[in-house]
Amino acid sequence: MSAVDVKAFGKVAVLMGGRSAEREVSLMSGSGVLRALQSRGVNAHAFDPAERGLAELKRKGFRRCFIALHGRFGEDGTVQGALELLGIPYTGSGVMASAVSIDKVMTKRIWLAEGLPTPGWRLLQRGAFTREQVREIPDALGLPLIVKPSREGSSIGLAKVQGYSEMQQAVEAAAALDRDVLCEQFIAGDEVTCPVIGTGDSARALPVIRIVAPGGNYDYQNKYFTDDTQYLVPCGLPGGEEAAIQELVLKAYRVLGCRGWGRIDVMIDAATRKPWLLEINTSPGMTGHSLVPMSARAAGISYEDLCLQLLASAALDNERAGGGGGAAGNGGEGATA
Repeated sequence: MSAVDVKAFGKVAVLMGGRSAEREVSLMSGSGVLRALQSRGVNAHAFDPAERGLAELKRKGFRRCFIALHGRFGEDGTVQGALELLGIPYTGSGVMASAVSIDKVMTKRIWLAEGLPTPGWRLLQRGAFTREQVREIPDALGLPLIVKPSREGSSIGLAKVQGYSEMQQAVEAAAALDRDVLCEQFIAGDEVTCPVIGTGDSARALPVIRIVAPGGNYDYQNKYFTDDTQYLVPCGLPGGEEAAIQELVLKAYRVLGCRGWGRIDVMIDAATRKPWLLEINTSPGMTGHSLVPMSARAAGISYEDLCLQLLASAALDNERAGGGGGAAGNGGEGATA
């Protein structure tokens, strides 16, 4: 990437940890980002919103934030809204796009309204479904099917249901994590993911990664804590398929109003080769197993340059309200982290 004046960033907070079920992964992501930024001379400091009030960001003179939080209270528009009020630019999508994108049901509704393909689904709400309604879901969607909380990431609470007898337990487990339970048609075929960097017309899709997990089970353990999952980049898909997926992913990203960066998961039907949009991550992982850095590396972008590029894209939904970050500095540059 072109030369960046790291001094112009001022004092930077890397938001990590937080209070979501993905806290452990967020701490790994944030630690990697922090080391990368510091290695390039950025005045970056760790900041855990679970341990410090966000108002401290302004008191301590932070001028922008790299959001390495995952899940609720970090990827759902809440932290973004607080930073808008503080006038501190931040990485990733704004308030509305973040709030919509973390909700898999709302995301599907928008994609469908825009004519984009996403697997069939049914919604169950905690405390409002009967055992009979649960048993009817496989009749509507077929078996196997996927059951997951609408607002969790990292495959937390996700279950692949093979038979009617497994439905009730899967739904109850998901309902323990979220009031909205998404039951989704299972698409048999290649599992891929595609990161996007940028905003609006300038957004671009990075190389597609094909994921081959043990037994086809790409769960929390296989995502972060084993080396058994294969990540293929180049993805090895037939000619033209990768470009078509990149085009689809860009449309899906733009219609949600996302900015900065994101990553969209896609299933390719083995029989028809049709791609189906599953979900979007607006604050993707940045761990040693994470996919955005892997894809960026295949495009010739190092982890450190990726972090700098994302930090440089930090913004506010309403730049005029925050003055592009100039309103953040009561504590002054010399304040301690």
